[in-house]
Amino acid sequence: MKTYRSIALAFIALFCAVTVSAQTADEIIGKYVQAIGGKDVLNKITSVYSESTMDVMGMQIAIKSTTLNGKGMKQEMDMMGSPMITCYTDKGGWSTNPMAGSATPEDMPEAQYNSGKDQIVIGAPFVNFAESGYKAELSGTEAVGDVEAFKIKLTAPDSTSSLYFFDPNTFYLIKSVQEADMQGQMVENIIIFSDYRLTDGYAMPYKMDMDMAGGQFTMSMVVTKVELNVPVDETIFTKPQ
Repeated sequence: MKTYRSIALAFIALFCAVTVSAQTADEIIGKYVQAIGGKDVLNKITSVYSESTMDVMGMQIAIKSTTLNGKGMKQEMDMMGSPMITCYTDKGGWSTNPMAGSATPEDMPEAQYNSGKDQIVIGAPFVNFAESGYKAELSGTEAVGDVEAFKIKLTAPDSTSSLYFFDPNTFYLIKSVQEADMQGQMVENIIIFSDYRLTDGYAMPYKMDMDMAGGQFTMSMVVTKVELNVPVDETIFTKPQ
């Protein structure tokens, strides 16, 4: 009996190994892009506007985000009546942060801009990732909740890398792990993505649970509204003087 059990366990382990090796990082990323709409749908999206509510340690914050595909992304957060703005463009970035004593717009540090500039492209960094100079490596699987997710290491052209986890059933992105510089110290930011919904063929997560700065801050964001292809005035991305 023990012999049969050992053979069965060995077979299951071999089956799992073959399943993982049968998938490549490129194939998994391709299936993810297809799962959120496919390149044809993504390339036809000119803009994405969304409204969300974020719970930060019991405090509710309203968020509005506008992305003009390939041109810019602007996010506005209402921090107790004061706007906190983060803006990326194809040329640079700027922000205002009244909570840090900076109510006037300031140019974004290069490291911060490089870590977030992909947000101006819908579907980035995965759509056309190879053409953009990224390298993807499949690092087996890892449990994310009750899902044994594909784990992919994605290395950017500037050699910074992040980990992404994909559901093997839906191929949706369900977790990301990124390193960020916080006052000269590298910290880990973890995001769990869930509740994917379709808008005109484009799927995006409506819930994001975030563990930021190595666990110093926990946040939960719920999307309440999404609109595609709304006309956007590019001047909204220009830093006020």
